[in-house]
Amino acid sequence: MLMQILAFLLQTVFFMLIAAALLRAWMNWLRINMRGQPGIFVMALTDWIVQPLRRVLPKAVAQSRVDWASVIAAVLLALVYTILWGLLLGALLSVFSGTAVVTLLGFALRMLIRVVLQMAFVLVIGYVILSWVQPGSPVYGLLARLTEPLLAPLRRVIPTIGGVDLSALVLLLLLQIGLMLLG
Repeated sequence: MLMQILAFLLQTVFFMLIAAALLRAWMNWLRINMRGQPGIFVMALTDWIVQPLRRVLPKAVAQSRVDWASVIAAVLLALVYTILWGLLLGALLSVFSGTAVVTLLGFALRMLIRVVLQMAFVLVIGYVILSWVQPGSPVYGLLARLTEPLLAPLRRVIPTIGGVDLSALVLLLLLQIGLMLLG
């Protein structure tokens, strides 16, 4: 029981940190102002790892449109989570063996993909709910900007039915299928 609680807490903390790093990268990619919420919160959660990475990265990489420091931070956090999870469960027998490294990288990649899918799911759900109850709010505008790159390709393919845009529903189904495939 104690191990389950520790595993849950470890997963929750690292999920939040990885999601914050990825959201920071996504917001920077979309050129969303980080001086408002959730930018302030995301930067507060991730500055401790992103800022040192920015100092280490070459200028050309640091000045590209992709926020590589945030992406690398998310990858590093996923690797640390994987190592800690393996140590907690006693599954990490030898970090230096070839199969352990491949397993470690695979598990970290799986964690990253899961965080991306769940974060997209939450953003789309928030966008859909606010589109019904308060479409004029500033949060709705932010969620619309965050989800538009995900919804736009689907909107080109899926017609509106009775004036209702079903692209968000289709995206939610696809995200859920992706999570099911991850296991």
